[in-house]
Amino acid sequence: MALVSIEHHEFSLIARAASLNVQTLGHGKPVLLLHSGAGPGSMMPLASALEARSHVILPTMPGFDDQPRQAGIVTIGDVATLYLSLLEQMRATDVTIIGNSVGGWIAAEMALRKSPRVSGIVLLDAIGLDPSPEGGAVLDPLKLGPAVGAYAFHDPQRFGTPPDEAAAERIRRNQQVLLTYAGEPFMNDPTLRRRLPKMPVPSLVIWGESDRIVTPAYGYQFAQLMPNARFKLVPQAGHFPQIEATAVVVESIAEFVGSVISMRQS
Repeated sequence: MALVSIEHHEFSLIARAASLNVQTLGHGKPVLLLHSGAGPGSMMPLASALEARSHVILPTMPGFDDQPRQAGIVTIGDVATLYLSLLEQMRATDVTIIGNSVGGWIAAEMALRKSPRVSGIVLLDAIGLDPSPEGGAVLDPLKLGPAVGAYAFHDPQRFGTPPDEAAAERIRRNQQVLLTYAGEPFMNDPTLRRRLPKMPVPSLVIWGESDRIVTPAYGYQFAQLMPNARFKLVPQAGHFPQIEATAVVVESIAEFVGSVISMRQS
């Protein structure tokens, strides 16, 4: 089923009007999907797989896929505030936030704000932690050139090449936009590590075993830092497990959401 575009949401953020392109599909418990630096297309397989049981909300980060930038939204924290405003305007409750790469970082930032609308987070090969000897650092896809597919995917021959040059150029532009939000320090917030132990909601950290952009050791650190987190290593998947191992990711999310509901009812 194709994603159905809805009208732009107009709401006030940082004393300014902001518009956000949002796609929705499906019915059920709301899930907010937050895309990576590759753009919203990287979440499409997961969105389609979840729509049978969930109300899927997929916003496009300002500036991505040639959407306009928004005045006053210049940091990852600003994007987190923007998305929380979206949930407020949509009157969404009991939301599971699922974020890949930088989307995982934004998901963590949103949850740390202690919004009553957020019930849990799922981090798919998230970034945001500052470098450490144990976890390493985030590699810059723009510096890897044609080799980026081999670093990002378990099976780069199948998944690592964009379908055409237009798609490849769009991804490059998206990566450049991401640098404006999180280029300095590169793809991390030095304060995140000390804030994660205060995570107020249950968390699931899913990691592709073959990810060489951010290694599984980096993912283990994410899970270890949060008080109510579990870690799931996915074989035969890289930085985008929702693309290479969609069924495994969907099953893991369903189990996680079920456990969150059970905890609230007990």
